[in-house]
Amino acid sequence: MRKIAVYCGAAAGNNPTYANSARKLGKWMASNNIGLVYGGGQFGLMGIIAKTVIENGGHVDGIIPENLAARGASYQAISNLQVVKDMSIRKQLMMDMADGFIALPGGPGTLEEISEVFSWSLIGDNNKPCVLFNTNHYYDNLQNMYDHMVVEGFLTSQARQKLLFSDSVEQIAEFMDTYVPPKIREY
Repeated sequence: MRKIAVYCGAAAGNNPTYANSARKLGKWMASNNIGLVYGGGQFGLMGIIAKTVIENGGHVDGIIPENLAARGASYQAISNLQVVKDMSIRKQLMMDMADGFIALPGGPGTLEEISEVFSWSLIGDNNKPCVLFNTNHYYDNLQNMYDHMVVEGFLTSQARQKLLFSDSVEQIAEFMDTYVPPKIREY
């Protein structure tokens, strides 16, 4: 892993454990020479992880759409900030730049981005690992939903095993280092 895209909230959440997890992940990434690719924001968990990676000597690539940059959301102190036309371009660039994807807690945008990269892995358009950093059991309900998809026949158990829910950076590192993309379904 050279670079990991981290999706997360532009808010920090109500529980300090979310910010602590962003710092923990940022320190781990910097100490392992793994660059951060993220949405380019300065607020919430986005700003916390970017600042942590920088403070610990790491590299940060931020990609932010023009409309958010115009509202003052961008974090200017990162290693490389790209302002792009829209979210579709941002998402594609993040996917292209990263060797894997992690979602810290966040809102609908975070969920949409990690869901997209995981769903693309199931159709063969993304061969990189996807992880939900399940701090404070934040993603338990989503994990149950993915398990329910298997039970109901909308997701194979083999494909389900290709999405990790964990709050352990060691387990996340092992999953990403040993990841093998899912077998693409044939019709």
